[in-house]
Amino acid sequence: MSVCALGFSSVFAQFLAPAAASQVKPNVIVIFTDDQGWEDVGIYGGDHVLTPNLDQMAKEGIQLTDFYAPAPLCSPSRAALMTGSYPRRVNMATGSNFPVLLAGDAKGLNPAEVTIAEIMQQAGYATGMFGKWHLGDQPSFLPTKQGFKEFFGLPYSHDIWPKHHRQEHFKFPDLPLLDGETVIELNPDPRQLTRRFTARAIDFIKRHKDQPFFLYMPQPMPHGPLYVSPEFTEGEGQMSIQKFGFTEKELKKRNRKATYPLVVAELDHSVGQILNTLKTLGIDQKTLVIFSSDNGPSGRKNSDGTDRLLAGHKTQTLEGGMRVPTIARWPGKIPAGQVSNEVATLMDILPTAAYLAGASLPTDRVLDGKNIWPLLSGQQGAKSPYEAFFYHRENTIEAVRVGVWKLAIKGQRPGLYNLSEDPSEKQNVAKDYPNKVIELTKKINEFKQNLQINDDESCGKCRPAGYVDVPVNLMFQK
Repeated sequence: MSVCALGFSSVFAQFLAPAAASQVKPNVIVIFTDDQGWEDVGIYGGDHVLTPNLDQMAKEGIQLTDFYAPAPLCSPSRAALMTGSYPRRVNMATGSNFPVLLAGDAKGLNPAEVTIAEIMQQAGYATGMFGKWHLGDQPSFLPTKQGFKEFFGLPYSHDIWPKHHRQEHFKFPDLPLLDGETVIELNPDPRQLTRRFTARAIDFIKRHKDQPFFLYMPQPMPHGPLYVSPEFTEGEGQMSIQKFGFTEKELKKRNRKATYPLVVAELDHSVGQILNTLKTLGIDQKTLVIFSSDNGPSGRKNSDGTDRLLAGHKTQTLEGGMRVPTIARWPGKIPAGQVSNEVATLMDILPTAAYLAGASLPTDRVLDGKNIWPLLSGQQGAKSPYEAFFYHRENTIEAVRVGVWKLAIKGQRPGLYNLSEDPSEKQNVAKDYPNKVIELTKKINEFKQNLQINDDESCGKCRPAGYVDVPVNLMFQK
């Protein structure tokens, strides 16, 4: 099996010295949910969910209102988080023959890319990942090949399995659960995924409490199909059941109206367990915890049928498809009760974590992400580091945001929008501001020129994805 690589003899040999190093290297935890929309957290106005732990986390830290996934889909968003680059730049904007990577795809995140896990590992951090990967299921692309010393989880979404509602078309193999690089189960009980990944994450924290660690927790939920553990509905979930008045029939049928709030509540409970573990171990004061999601929700409306403030959903470059709920907490370092409406993105987690760890960044490639520690730490006058942010859908740039202005040239609602006055993107004001349209169109063209993106969407300066000659489906090893 051969892998297409970038060909650098030593990617770390060309690193810059870090801009600054912390006196004490903080632990860094990234909790990442799947398809949890901007309004699917209580503090963001989600009356259809109950998220006391996330709400408290925001009160003790900072709530970011204008934080973006660089793409409205699973695989590209995760590539952006891992590499600090636009998914298009690393050729991970799509799978080989589908918008995301599927089982047995020959494509994956190139092992020659420098991931956040590799950067933190080089800085002396223990690295662990527990949850959904979705950046290539071939042995050459697994998390253990991308800087994670420990991995327990799924290679892709939990709906890529024989019970898919379109299985006759897709013919998916059994869903593998891996421990490291070994398949230990096929088709694991989806009701227990949130619970199992949380338990392994807590075990990781306990074992590494005396050294700096980087923990990545990409939970598979609330991506459909929705599942919640029986233990939760019989225990901690009673508060949600009572608040929303679900009927026994709704719960038994896994009715979305009833199930979605419970799934989100169990994820919130997981966050609470992580935060309580840090406090119990006495490492709360030296741990940065970031919560975010990979893209917008799967539906246009909330699970209770009410309208969302942000238009659009997963797969779309409307605000609802790409703006995600994001909270950061680090007692003593991030002032409590902050709310920031400055533009920031998933790409920024890598350079920010590297800065705090005193780690170096590669100089042999372009990183689009920025160090947003000035924003998170409440530095007076701190502004968004983005002159322009670009909205990608698959290989196409569909929109750009500059300040409060968003120009969509493709997608569901082409036009110019003032997001500070019209976050729902209802009023196209392009005719009223023709010079602003020209200015933002120029930004898109400049970015395309920078990447040498041609009319056929081919990209001259994009870094290659990884490919294997003969892809396989992960199964029990003989």
